[in-house]
Amino acid sequence: MSMTDRDQAALPTGLRERVMASSRLAREAGRPVPDVPEISGAEAFGRAADALYQLLCALSDDDWKTPALRGLDVQGLVGHLTGVEEDTHRALAGDPAVADAGHVESTQGSAVRQAGRSPALTRDEWRRAADCTRDLVSADDGGQAANGGIAVHGMRLPLRDLLVVRAFELWVHDNDIRRAVGRPPTVPDPPVLRLMSDLAARMLPYAAARTGLPEPVDVHLVLTGPGGGTWDVAVGPGEGGPGEGGQDVAIVTDAVGFCRLAANRATPADLDLHVTGDPGRAADVLAAASTLALD
Repeated sequence: MSMTDRDQAALPTGLRERVMASSRLAREAGRPVPDVPEISGAEAFGRAADALYQLLCALSDDDWKTPALRGLDVQGLVGHLTGVEEDTHRALAGDPAVADAGHVESTQGSAVRQAGRSPALTRDEWRRAADCTRDLVSADDGGQAANGGIAVHGMRLPLRDLLVVRAFELWVHDNDIRRAVGRPPTVPDPPVLRLMSDLAARMLPYAAARTGLPEPVDVHLVLTGPGGGTWDVAVGPGEGGPGEGGQDVAIVTDAVGFCRLAANRATPADLDLHVTGDPGRAADVLAAASTLALD
């Protein structure tokens, strides 16, 4: 009898099943360890707004004039963010004019009007707009979230998801500014990152539809690190849920890297990826994810 045979024979009956059952009680499958505290979308937005405000307070006058994104300097980019908040206020009030407005086009006036103003005025105007968003959300009685969501810039989302989108954009542009002025990038704290990761994963079917993914794919997405997790998502034409006809593809990568991909601030080649299944279909899914950015 080999050593392996003796070891197996010595195991008590049902030990493996008991260990597996105990493991599942200790940690639900797909749930990261250590556990990440759950926060609301409003809290995620508030944390992202506070982080950006701290950065803006630390900038020099010359930093504000540094080119940052799509022809805007830092001051113009902050003006764009003010315009996004103003459109969000209108959406929360049910204004149909912002439902299908272009994210960039609708906010361009707010961006360009910052020219010639003092940075402090631009910074404080954005801060007031962000605080107004928080106040409006706090005063909301749940009716918007319960009645089909909020329609703004071509999206219709539940209030919680919209606030996560806003937190996502603030983090992305925070790092755009940091890159422009030579400061190191930041990473959202794990509870915020978890909400961002979850939203990006759930939006994959929408991204695949926009890009015209030719065939259905059942994606097993594993995002590693604090704020990550595991998602099973069916994408492509005729998706009806994982296991219902699509080819299986598993994608494992870092949560921060995947969020940067969803923000179109990274390419699949920039990610540390582990893929099983058809690599071509995995590449199509990752390419679709990069189209979620609003900019």
